[in-house]
Amino acid sequence: MQVWLNDLQTLLAHGDAAVLVTVARVEGSAPREPGTKMIVTREDARYTIGGGHLEWKAIETARRVLKDGMRSPRTRKLERFALGPSLGQCCGGVVVLAFERLDVSDLNWVTTLSKRTAQGLSTVRSVSFAPKPDAVMLSDPEPGATDADCLLWDGAGFAESGALLTETIAPRDFNVVLFGAGHVGAALVRVLATLPCHVTWVDSRDAAFPAAQFVPDNVTIEPTDAPDEAVDNALPFSYFVVMTHDHTVDLALAECILKRGDFGFFGMIGSYTKKKQFEHRLAARGIDPAKIERMVCPIGIDGIVDKSPEIIAVAAAAQLLQAVEFNAHARASSSSSQQTV
Repeated sequence: MQVWLNDLQTLLAHGDAAVLVTVARVEGSAPREPGTKMIVTREDARYTIGGGHLEWKAIETARRVLKDGMRSPRTRKLERFALGPSLGQCCGGVVVLAFERLDVSDLNWVTTLSKRTAQGLSTVRSVSFAPKPDAVMLSDPEPGATDADCLLWDGAGFAESGALLTETIAPRDFNVVLFGAGHVGAALVRVLATLPCHVTWVDSRDAAFPAAQFVPDNVTIEPTDAPDEAVDNALPFSYFVVMTHDHTVDLALAECILKRGDFGFFGMIGSYTKKKQFEHRLAARGIDPAKIERMVCPIGIDGIVDKSPEIIAVAAAAQLLQAVEFNAHARASSSSSQQTV
């Protein structure tokens, strides 16, 4: 869910011009990582490259690029910001920002990139900063190099504008299968609505779900009397969260999820007592103890003891994000090792 792409596509389709601001390079400590995006129009700025004085200066520069581009198509600019000396920000690092003025002539590549991302495909985007720059180029990444990255090639230096920005735009969505439409499940859905994920929300009680107009865009409701089928139908490496109103259902789902084994995360609401009981019962059903060890119960990050639905939801979402980050680093390390061999 690269939401900036959707906004950019809508703006250009309506005939509006905008400046796409990208964090092209970071040296030392900085508020955001390379590849971070912001969209600036005449009226507003959407998303953030880190806030503070850096963002204020970026918006100011973007508006100049927006104005200059009325006379010169494909107006692009690179600018280096020293966060400490120049901007008084405590990060103290250096950030190079790339500014690209876009209009309806860029709609084709934006639409293509949006479609590819929605299909789960990674795409390399190449942007020239030469005096007479070429159009933005899209291409497939090298085999195995599908993770997001952003590299700025200096060429003859910024003053000579021989630079080339190449970045891999990778789908960031992760798939969550959530069982239970009670108070905690509903609270968790509200949090997940703000994250780059797709949620399949499962419960046997159709009436427990909110009306369709109140269901977030990234959530699919699945009322069913056979929740185990949602486990079978889930995509590989899904993130399972079990929060039903029935311990018997929880145990049956735990057995299905652990037997499947190819999950990115499996967490269950409950207590340490519930976990111990389930461990014994699952072991008696022949589940490998190593797989049982991967079951997280109670769900949520350590140190948060409040049991109100909203706080449990935030703690559970934080734990999901920890798992997403851990898995991403593990994949990157594995890929790097394979390339080194």
